[in-house]
Amino acid sequence: MKFTISSEEKDTLLAIARETILAKLENRSPAPVCAPSETGATLSQKLGAFVTLHEKNGDERTLRGCIGRLTSDGPLEKTVRGMALEAAFGDPRFPPLTKDEWPRCDIEISVLSPMKLCADVNSIEIGVHGLYLVFRGRSGVLLPQVPIEQGWNPAEYLDYICRKAGLPRKSYENTEARLYTFTAEVFSEKK
Repeated sequence: MKFTISSEEKDTLLAIARETILAKLENRSPAPVCAPSETGATLSQKLGAFVTLHEKNGDERTLRGCIGRLTSDGPLEKTVRGMALEAAFGDPRFPPLTKDEWPRCDIEISVLSPMKLCADVNSIEIGVHGLYLVFRGRSGVLLPQVPIEQGWNPAEYLDYICRKAGLPRKSYENTEARLYTFTAEVFSEKK
């Protein structure tokens, strides 16, 4: 399934994520965010999404939280709302976000295409394909932007998805392993 997200829809999703987190910090219900008048059906599609928070410290940006869903049984805007809360308050790698940290944070959203079983690892394109590996009751996911940010080549990318899943290197080569690829539309508040 192909999807496109207009710049207005991107702005709406970022505003939804921001308002959802701010409302939680202020202990109130989120105010409605008006969708653009010319939105396509994207906001109501059942698409997976990740919400990532970065904290600005001078010229540096560090990860502050990232949670997502590979698939969704509800509309994209609802998925983004839920993942924004999880990224801010439920990522087990970080303590819950505080009011003092919030002004230094920016939001990045990755809207995911449906998964496709990868028949040939040589078809994986760095910066285009995200990876999802499932094997022996373990799984790991890496968004398409991660190997670019880390400077990984294709072999390193494939090794790291195994590591992320808690599996030995080259586990994706096992005939019982399932390696999926997906693309993502990635956008953020960062200018």
